[in-house]
Amino acid sequence: MASKKLLEQLNEAIAREMQVSIQYMWQHIMIRGINAQAIGPVFRLTAIAEMMHAELIAERLDYLGGVPTTKPAPINVGKTAKDMLTIDKKAEEEAIAMYKGIIKLAEKEEDYTTKKLFEQILADEENHHNTFRTLLEG
Repeated sequence: MASKKLLEQLNEAIAREMQVSIQYMWQHIMIRGINAQAIGPVFRLTAIAEMMHAELIAERLDYLGGVPTTKPAPINVGKTAKDMLTIDKKAEEEAIAMYKGIIKLAEKEEDYTTKKLFEQILADEENHHNTFRTLLEG
């Protein structure tokens, strides 16, 4: 089965996904200003996608014999739309780096299902990163 290291990394990924799901949802609720109507729904949809990632990773971790964490990583909402987008862009960059590492480890351990799952999630995270980056440029 999976190594202890892989199980730990999956739990870190779950904590991260829960963190950004809550973070983005609160940003959806708390955003103010002229761009709130345009950016708020982006936060909401991204929050839902991140919660789905958490669930998929937790299901995989459970299958591999691990116990999914119930504690999110530290949440940072920000004050202004620009703060929020900057924080979120960085969170997505961290996720991208983390998930590339998990993909490499899963491949090394010949866990092709975990590798495939994280390749799919990685594509979503790169999409989220691009969205936040694009909104920051506007």
